[in-house]
Amino acid sequence: MTTKGTSGKSAGNPESRTALVRRARRINRELAEVYPYAHPELDFENPFQLLVATVLSAQTTDLRVNQTTPGLFAKYPTPEDLAAANPEEVEEILRPCGFFRAKTRSVIGLSKGLVEQFDGEVPGRLEDLVTLPGVGRKTAFVVLGNAFGRPGITVDTHFQRLVRRWRWTEATDPDKIEAAIGTLFPKGDWTDLSHHVIWHGRRICHARKPACGACPIAPLCPAYGEGETDPEKAKKLLKYEKGGFPGQRLNPPQAYLDAGGRPAPPLGAG
Repeated sequence: MTTKGTSGKSAGNPESRTALVRRARRINRELAEVYPYAHPELDFENPFQLLVATVLSAQTTDLRVNQTTPGLFAKYPTPEDLAAANPEEVEEILRPCGFFRAKTRSVIGLSKGLVEQFDGEVPGRLEDLVTLPGVGRKTAFVVLGNAFGRPGITVDTHFQRLVRRWRWTEATDPDKIEAAIGTLFPKGDWTDLSHHVIWHGRRICHARKPACGACPIAPLCPAYGEGETDPEKAKKLLKYEKGGFPGQRLNPPQAYLDAGGRPAPPLGAG
């Protein structure tokens, strides 16, 4: 548990491609056991809500988005409603999310695009989604994987950090990371893999001080030791349900609740 991983550590004895694939898939299997209830941490009831929420999640937490979107969707439940909205009124609702003016332009713009180009329906194709204002590949894959069941790899900041720590790739460009990781796993694993990696990055393998001493995949990690290795001290670094705190969704899936997870509080509560 607290032994430093040796795979790919020595420049004189580099990890073979076969060994890398085996180690990567084992890490994913182990994370699937740690987070069997892993899910998108944005509250949504339909593809439109997920699309808007994902756009709003840039440079803020999913928790803050989840606390903000109930008011937004109560007032503007459809693309037609949001497309015709007064920008100043939308800005006031989105203010807690940060960059609220730019995000207002994006969500109103993408809503207009949905109405004008797709009859008010969120398209289920990557090439269509990325034509909408504020929608890049990362956002598109979140929507495709979680609203349409179409596999995709979500390369957010957590995903980028962890796959580089694990030496699955040395790439820094998100598109190149996506392509490299896609070759290590069957396509059908991509969406759940994204959840597992992102959940681990948020809860244990943090950017500044990873909780190495509390990490279930420490023996497989070439970067073990970058963070706190003392088990008791590491436990204090754990976030969300691993540290006894609520998750990021106000309305999480039942499997999460059954596993002991707790809903996040609404905006202004607590």
